[in-house]
Amino acid sequence: MTDRWRVGANLATLGNGLLGVGAIAYTFAGNKLWAMLLIALAIGLDGLDGILSRRSPLPPSLFGRVADSVADAVSFGAAPAVLIAVHTSDPGIWAPAAEFVVPVAGLYLALAVARLTYFTARAHGLPHFLGVPTPQSALAVVVVMLFHDTPAYAGVEPIGVAVGSAVIAALMVVPIPYPKIRPGAILRIPSFVTAGLAALVLVPLQFRPASGSPLGELAYGAAFGFLVGVALYYVAGPFTVRPTPAVPAGGAGGAR
Repeated sequence: MTDRWRVGANLATLGNGLLGVGAIAYTFAGNKLWAMLLIALAIGLDGLDGILSRRSPLPPSLFGRVADSVADAVSFGAAPAVLIAVHTSDPGIWAPAAEFVVPVAGLYLALAVARLTYFTARAHGLPHFLGVPTPQSALAVVVVMLFHDTPAYAGVEPIGVAVGSAVIAALMVVPIPYPKIRPGAILRIPSFVTAGLAALVLVPLQFRPASGSPLGELAYGAAFGFLVGVALYYVAGPFTVRPTPAVPAGGAGGAR
């Protein structure tokens, strides 16, 4: 008999990967705001994948872990790396910066893939993450883009993008424990609030609101709350991890 939970999880994984491909396409087309929105939606599907897979009565499968990590590599590895590297607006500012921004993008992609490979092969059974998971890293890159690239709330700043992205990349592979956002997790509610703030930034921006307009002010104010929410996971996350023994993997889904 077909397991509807496993089928749903696989469809969520597929949707995650397709949204990542779309984000890459939109970035090359010059619409980074749509790309950032698609990355945020992919994070939602990645979380749904985890929820559905944990409800399945079937044991966790290697195929599920590998498929989910491949989708994550596209949406939370390649798509943010392309956001970092490709700049179709303000070419006069970005062209001279290519010599250091493009290598940082390559570093981000390489460390994201390395992290996902390690997770799939060895770390999937841990009750917490080692290093910042790729979805949260992708959100952090989106924050960097919002403030230093498009719409550049803090001004167009290639150095800010390069330094911020390099730090985000490094934190994916440092052996610092970070919590999984599951029922009972201390940061679960703040994470949901952060997701809501991300929507309040990225959805209004799709309409290209004028500076000073109500929609523009909503996006601007929400961007700072979004920044605080992402920073909270990075700073407070390690302190919320309780030392517990490793447990069997709970399914193919969830952040990697």
